[in-house]
Amino acid sequence: MAESFGADVERYDRARPAYPRELVERLLAGSPGPDFLDVGCGTGIEARQFRAAGCRVLGVDPDARMAAFARRGGIDVEVAKFEDWDAAGRTFEVVVAGQAWHWVDPVAGPAKAARVLRPGGLLAVFAHAFQPPVTVADALAEGIRRVLPGSPFAGESRSAADVYDAMFTKFADDIRAVRAFGEPERWRFAWERTYTRDEWLDFLPTTGGLTRLAPDALADVLAGVGAAIDALGGSFVLPYATLAVVAEKP
Repeated sequence: MAESFGADVERYDRARPAYPRELVERLLAGSPGPDFLDVGCGTGIEARQFRAAGCRVLGVDPDARMAAFARRGGIDVEVAKFEDWDAAGRTFEVVVAGQAWHWVDPVAGPAKAARVLRPGGLLAVFAHAFQPPVTVADALAEGIRRVLPGSPFAGESRSAADVYDAMFTKFADDIRAVRAFGEPERWRFAWERTYTRDEWLDFLPTTGGLTRLAPDALADVLAGVGAAIDALGGSFVLPYATLAVVAEKP
């Protein structure tokens, strides 16, 4: 699944949200320098944000399609899994991973980050947590159950806040366990965005539960979700929380 997101790179880059300016500024303020390594950089969404802020960014991603798109946007990218990637002696002031650290080995990943960071450098992993309105979420779960029985994406009973809190607690524990960093910090940035029906249906196929569905099955799921949004008046406001775990290499 980790390499299924490149099936439609244009949609992925268009529909996936960028990261809060406050996150970018806070990382820049804490960084000892401008050299950033972006793990699982995808199409370059956060890499472009850091580059626009004056950073030198190198991306690493296992999907050649994602890497090719990011290069078209001016980002240098090397194709590899982070755990297998050859740093060739290069080091960085910040290692970031946006919406990607859960694909990285929980033991090898933090240890590799520590090796490629300069003293005083930062490891920062972050992602968006969000929960659409109940009727929209229920329509998605019902559609997935219909076309993909047994999928874990249809059976999750926890809220998005609980799922992401558990995920980021584990990220912090994994970073702490390598004993190469100071105590990890937890950051949270709250914001919101209004989605129209078409915008949400453009976004959904970029999410993990739907990236590998056949076209007819995807159309079936999206029709049900679209009807739910229509019942809300054609749009809804989605609260986001961008969560981060940040640790410094002494």
